[in-house]
Amino acid sequence: MFTGIIEAVGSIAAKTLKGGDVALRFAVNRLDMSDVKLGDSIAVNGVCLTVVDFDSTSFTADVSLESLSLTGLNDLPIGAPVNLEKAMLPTSRFGGHIVSGHVDGLGKIESLEQSARSVRIVVRPAAEIAHYIAKKGSITVDGCSLTVNELIGDDFVLNVIPHTQQETIIATYRKGDQVNLEVDVVARYLERLLSKESPQTESKESAISMSFLAENGFMGRTKR
Repeated sequence: MFTGIIEAVGSIAAKTLKGGDVALRFAVNRLDMSDVKLGDSIAVNGVCLTVVDFDSTSFTADVSLESLSLTGLNDLPIGAPVNLEKAMLPTSRFGGHIVSGHVDGLGKIESLEQSARSVRIVVRPAAEIAHYIAKKGSITVDGCSLTVNELIGDDFVLNVIPHTQQETIIATYRKGDQVNLEVDVVARYLERLLSKESPQTESKESAISMSFLAENGFMGRTKR
């Protein structure tokens, strides 16, 4: 489990083909590796990876075909910068939002423009995940917890402050770049809980009604 608060910007140091998938070595830059153990999880651009080898300056992770197909990791060249976050501790401050490290799909940077000292970024998500994204909700972009400021059709708008630009790879983004996206996990669970979908019927009829909302405290009960 992660928070989406990036701890360091590292880079891809090596890529090795292994039995059809890939082993990636990452230079960690200023990420503190003193408490890392074999088998620990580290998120790389929002992808939860397992440490299979490490030292004080780098670590190696095996990346499955599933992860390669759903993320942009395989397209990054040697030397490409990456966002890094170690798995959160129960004693850590929860500064972002609940991030699982399971990327839902890719997005594309449609535009970037300065907005005072911040940068306004418009992202087009993969069509199958667009409906999970809500105005003022949380979204994970390359592992970074951000707030959706606006929706324009299926596109969403981010406003990234200078500190976040400096501490992440967002400062390197250019129009047309692909980014890893993870939607708010709450949205996924709500979709499942509030639908009548079942293995038998495969129906997706919504179970939300005015009475349901009233009974669950989302609005005043209807007077009778």
